[in-house]
Amino acid sequence: MGNQVSTRDQILGLLKVNKQLTVSEMAVELNITEMAVRRHLNTLERDNIIDTLLVRQAMGRPTNMYYLTKAGQEMFPRNYAPLTVDLLRDIEDLNGSEMVEKLFQRRKERMKEKYGSRVTDHESLEARIAELARLQNEQGYMVEWEKDTEGNYLFKEYNCPISEIAQEYPVACKCELSLFQELLGTEDIDCEVCMAVDSEPHCFYKIKSMS
Repeated sequence: MGNQVSTRDQILGLLKVNKQLTVSEMAVELNITEMAVRRHLNTLERDNIIDTLLVRQAMGRPTNMYYLTKAGQEMFPRNYAPLTVDLLRDIEDLNGSEMVEKLFQRRKERMKEKYGSRVTDHESLEARIAELARLQNEQGYMVEWEKDTEGNYLFKEYNCPISEIAQEYPVACKCELSLFQELLGTEDIDCEVCMAVDSEPHCFYKIKSMS
C-alpha cells in the first residue's frame, strides 16, 4: 500500500492546480459529499489557509469560489537554497570570493538597519537580547535564550533559514555573529555551536555578562 493522501491535502492540491474551485467541483473531483468538503473548508478558512470569493453567474445565484491565501501557497515546498548557492557560485566564478563576502556584508547592514533602534533603544543587555530573540523569531529562527548560573546569556537558534547556504559559505555565519555584536553592543559573544558547520540541531551563542 502506498501513502494515502488526506482529504485536506487533496483539497489543497486541487486548489493549487486549479486556482479557484466551488464546493461542488471539489466534491466531484474527490468523489465525496459536499458536506464532507465543507467540513475541511471551514477549518482551512479558520486557519487562514484558504479564502472565498463571491462570483456572480450569468444565471442563478452567485457562488463561492475557494482559493489559497498567501499562507496556503507557502505550505507547498519552495526550496530556494540550491538556486541561491548556484547563483553565489556563479558570482564567485565571475567576480571572486571577495564579491560574495561583500554581498553577505551588505545583507548584514540591511539587517542592522532593519533591526536597528528596536534593539539598541533598550538600555540593558538582557532587554536587547530579549528583543533580538523576538526579531529573529519573526524571521523563523526559533530562538530560546536563558541566563546561566554565571550570569552569562545562552542564545539558541533551533532553525536557520539559510543553513544550506551557510554550509557552503561560512561567511554568512560570521556576518550573523558580527550583527549580534553590533546590535547588542558587546564583542563578548562566542558562537560555540553552529548547525551549518557542526551538524548540530541548533546554533548556540554564549553572550558574556557586561557586569
